Amino acid sequence: MVRRREFITGLGSAAAWPFASQAQQPDHTYRLGFLVPAERQAPAVLALFDELRLNGFIQGKNLTVISGGFDAVDDHLTERAAILVNAAPDVIVAGPELPLRALRAATQSVPIVAMTEDLVAEGLVRSLARPGGNITGISLLSPELDGKRQDILIEAVAGARRIAAMADANVTQPFHIQALEQGARSRGVALSVFGINGPQEIASAIDAAKAAGVEALNFLASPLFSLPGSHNNRLIMERIAAVHLPAIFQWPETAEAGAFAGYGPRFTDTWRQRARIVVKILRGAKPADIPVEQPTRFELVINLKAAKAIGHEVPPGLVLRADEVIE
Repeated sequence: MVRRREFITGLGSAAAWPFASQAQQPDHTYRLGFLVPAERQAPAVLALFDELRLNGFIQGKNLTVISGGFDAVDDHLTERAAILVNAAPDVIVAGPELPLRALRAATQSVPIVAMTEDLVAEGLVRSLARPGGNITGISLLSPELDGKRQDILIEAVAGARRIAAMADANVTQPFHIQALEQGARSRGVALSVFGINGPQEIASAIDAAKAAGVEALNFLASPLFSLPGSHNNRLIMERIAAVHLPAIFQWPETAEAGAFAGYGPRFTDTWRQRARIVVKILRGAKPADIPVEQPTRFELVINLKAAKAIGHEVPPGLVLRADEVIE
């Protein structure tokens, strides 16, 4: 594994916010809630708790975690959100979009630190600079990054005539698909779109894409596909290996786990970033006054080992531009 380079982009980093006059209460135990699809022991969640610890908030000492908020991938989000709000947390860490909508229906006052693909477009905050209400957090720039990943995929499969966008049918907006179709057309590539309603449709959608003659897959930003280490993600990687198609994902960690490519912010970094927003709220800041943040560091990881396994040769220029190459 060779790390090539790291870089910082200027895509909308939020301005610093003055909280010097605020401080945590020395003898107070803070209550932290979650409504997220991740497991409690997932590396990203552990990174969040480590960041909280570095800022003086330690589970078992001055921080209590309300139970029942992890693995939030079922059909009972409304019920789980109501139970969580009734437990009187000081702040809730939540996302993506569907858990957040369940929480917004349950409370307009409990502070929520969110992370979704596009908080503004989803109507969850008023603007990045002035979110208003009880929600702030991280907006992942996903529509723009899905387009960037599509460009990378077209470059990676030189001469491709048809590629596929694998879309979470529950959250992907029509305007987003239209932008991707126009972008592919401008590169002389046809885009086939496969909407997937849930985990039970993932394997059949990949098989259908293969049967349709697509030459590569762009898994659009969604926890349905890209949550590192999840059952769905493992299923996807097994299936794309079986049909010998290169695929790109929204998290670099996915390529490190065996996928052909990943481009975007690191999943663990976004959870640390979210932890720092939690700290601001626990020290007295109001969500309405904390600008929504966006990732500022993006990495392209190319897995040459995975490419070789499916018989695909990666253009040398793309390999040279990668931040990390797995050999």
